[in-house]
Amino acid sequence: MAANFLPVFRRSLGDSWRSLLGWSVGVSAALMLYIPLYSSIGGNDQMKKLITSLPSQLVKTIGYEQISTGAGYTQATYFGLMGLLLLTIAATAWGTAAIAGDEETGSLELTLAHGVSRAQLVLERTLAIGVRLAWLVLLSAAIIWSLNDSAGLGLTVGNLATESAAFFGITFLSATMALAVGAITGRRSYATGAGAGVAVLGYAFNAVANQAADFEWLHNLSSNYWAYGAAPLTTGDGLSGALLLAWCSIALITLSVFSLSRRDLKN
Repeated sequence: MAANFLPVFRRSLGDSWRSLLGWSVGVSAALMLYIPLYSSIGGNDQMKKLITSLPSQLVKTIGYEQISTGAGYTQATYFGLMGLLLLTIAATAWGTAAIAGDEETGSLELTLAHGVSRAQLVLERTLAIGVRLAWLVLLSAAIIWSLNDSAGLGLTVGNLATESAAFFGITFLSATMALAVGAITGRRSYATGAGAGVAVLGYAFNAVANQAADFEWLHNLSSNYWAYGAAPLTTGDGLSGALLLAWCSIALITLSVFSLSRRDLKN
């Protein structure tokens, strides 16, 4: 009985534990590189003067407005930059491999031949991606919290939890976009481009909107702004943005199931 419970999900996790271990090491290394340096970089008076001397548009673009605070520094260096880059790459790679990658190698039809429905394949592989991303997000939060006192960040557990929800939502969106385009086209290059593209456009739209009031409407189209516009690590707000990201991912998962179910995989 247990052998028939979520077989695709269990196989996906079993086949990917080595890569997940590698991503975990990368995330840990990035955090250990940036977070302990807060007192000497973000909290340094000379750094504050340097940031003040820079053009305000540039400061807003790179997200350094609040870098002198622990929450602002953590957001600017990890959640909004290095961590976002690492998890977006992982999410896009996993979303691409889930459908398009297997289809191009010919293993997708072999999996479906074992009595696995197309909807089951999409849903269970999506669940596996979500679990892997959730692990990396939780690992990030745990390491940041463990360094909170020693680095003098002054974070609260509630704000960190809200930030983590937004962090998961924005990276999972790249995964589900890659999954959906892979299900529609069966092409790895298209799926990877779509997953990376939604992250790049989200960042670009947010950066442009921060430059001038005339372009503030671009915030409405930016996944980056949905996740971090309310500054959840500082204010504790932002669950509405995380919920919006979740609904977008659900829509993309639904599209993936529908598209794969209607395609002729032999073509």
